[in-house]
Amino acid sequence: MSDFRVGYARGAFDLFHIGHLNLLRHARSECDYLIAGVVTDDKLRSGKGVTPFVPEQERLSIVRSIRYVNEAVADGSGDVIEAWRQLGFTIFFKGDDWRGTAAGRSLEATLAEVDVEVVYFPYTASTSSTQLRRLIDSSATGALKEGQS
Repeated sequence: MSDFRVGYARGAFDLFHIGHLNLLRHARSECDYLIAGVVTDDKLRSGKGVTPFVPEQERLSIVRSIRYVNEAVADGSGDVIEAWRQLGFTIFFKGDDWRGTAAGRSLEATLAEVDVEVVYFPYTASTSSTQLRRLIDSSATGALKEGQS
């Protein structure tokens, strides 16, 4: 068995911010080769009910240009085992907001069946895409109200 560690970090990477960079930097420090899965526009709309601000191809270009990332791929399935079959990673990275949750335990059990380790990294609570989206939405709403006055 090889000691070569292939890591996989999946995310929307919309409104790219320091939390995204932290995840990718920490992930790369734990593996020899890092693949970033960029969740597709269609999957974000169907799975989270969110339309990304930054289109999928642009998000892929941004993530590909990050020096910690060896490869960036579009992830449209949301199925971690399907991603593992296609990419062959040995470590899966996730924010620690999943640690100890039912979803996190399920993820760990699923990946343990194929000998993939789940590694959690600190979630950057000070900045998130959800917070940024709310700020943008509230600014847009405020601008509309001012324009109506």
